[in-house]
Amino acid sequence: MLKKTILFAAFVFFINGIIWAQDFGFGFEEDEETPKSSAAFKAGGEISADATPFFNNFNDDYPFVDSSWNVKLDLAFTSAHLDIYAISNFNSDSINELWTRSPDLKEKNHTPLIIDEAYLRAYMGAVNIEAGYRKLTWGKADSNGPLDVINPIDYTDLIDITELRDRKIARPMLHITCNTGSFSKLEGVFIPNFLPHRFATEGRWTPSQYSNTMKLSEKEIYTRLVKIIPGGEGTLNAMFPSGLPYSSDDLFEFPDTSGIKYFQSGLRFTTTVKSTDLGFQYFYGNLFRPNYCLTNKGINEFINDLISGNRPPSGYTGNLSLINPQINYTRYHQIGIDYAQVLFDFNLRAEAAINITEDIHGDNGALRNPFAAWTFGFDRNLFWGINFNAQCNETIRLLNSKVGDNPVLDSEAGTDITSTRISARLTKSFLRDKLESCITCIWDIEDSDCYLIPSLAWTQGNLTAKIAAGVFKGNKEGELGQYWENSFIKIGLSILF
Repeated sequence: MLKKTILFAAFVFFINGIIWAQDFGFGFEEDEETPKSSAAFKAGGEISADATPFFNNFNDDYPFVDSSWNVKLDLAFTSAHLDIYAISNFNSDSINELWTRSPDLKEKNHTPLIIDEAYLRAYMGAVNIEAGYRKLTWGKADSNGPLDVINPIDYTDLIDITELRDRKIARPMLHITCNTGSFSKLEGVFIPNFLPHRFATEGRWTPSQYSNTMKLSEKEIYTRLVKIIPGGEGTLNAMFPSGLPYSSDDLFEFPDTSGIKYFQSGLRFTTTVKSTDLGFQYFYGNLFRPNYCLTNKGINEFINDLISGNRPPSGYTGNLSLINPQINYTRYHQIGIDYAQVLFDFNLRAEAAINITEDIHGDNGALRNPFAAWTFGFDRNLFWGINFNAQCNETIRLLNSKVGDNPVLDSEAGTDITSTRISARLTKSFLRDKLESCITCIWDIEDSDCYLIPSLAWTQGNLTAKIAAGVFKGNKEGELGQYWENSFIKIGLSILF
């Protein structure tokens, strides 16, 4: 593995050295599909650094200020029939992962952090074929639409949550596009394996759901033991003075999703009818968030084995395989439609989807129920050059009456039938567009919490200086409100080359 990473790094720097004297330019047209008349090399990139103090930092385990740096390197070879793109991120995290291969990376199909994208694009008449590590956006929504199901998202922190494309994790895929008319296109994608959303498992950005699930599982087993053992809690504490013979981490063994068993595929057709853009798609894959639950049978077998009289409790570690925790990524079929149109100076966008999961009866606690999802958004220029952008996303669980009432035995127990998020953004530019002001608000209705993100960015040529803040408010048990101690101010500087 070390030899492979050394060769990869050497290849990137070698190609960069060849290209360096060629035509410079930053960024590549993602949807550019017209063959080039001649071959050309391009190179560019961005250097950025930032510092982020957390002004509600009440936990001495976390530093008051986080700092980071990043060098993005974009390389491209374009010709009449073949394009090659390589986009890499060099920072402390990606370089450390490249050389050390951190043991914390449990996914065998983990996309290295140093790779932002790396793929080939071949032109064959009306057909374009892409292969490699790719970020692909489906649907018309501005962000997090129900049809944008190709790439997982990096949620290891929520500082730059609005930069959705930067947060997407590239996946190995085969993507074929066929132009079926002047305004129509058919796409197909095949992804050989699966990677879920990436969340922090330690530190200030660890979701409370992770630790709460562990606590609930331990409490469930402990409570049942107390009821079974003669003498109850006193006897149990005497048998196991150091606590039950397992750790919480033993209950969290995630499945290996690197095999072809977890392949994903989809078809998408887009067309324009007069002034309306329409899209239709089908996708077969896995939901990005895991489901976790225990079973009555597993808990009871573990307890019976733990307290059986044919072995002394002293030094016994328990047969953890008997617990048999159910950790799954729900397999599903999605059928969806999207729409976009300019109407009365409003840029309208909408998506809707039905997601048919493996739990077609709704009573399997280890899988997510079927659900519907939709989004509606618009943007419009207001007075004084202000632009307003708003979007509402919602999911609606189907067969809700079949969901159990114990969150340890049913992963959806205790959760709302709907999940609704409203995002709104106001932007205004000053001084001939050199200074851009923006305020974003993300509001989760069911959780009654929100995330406010005001920012100012000054651009002079290739240099951009930015200051932003993030404030979490509302219910401290909510998906956003749980990070109330992580409110921050971020100061950053970047330069394009």
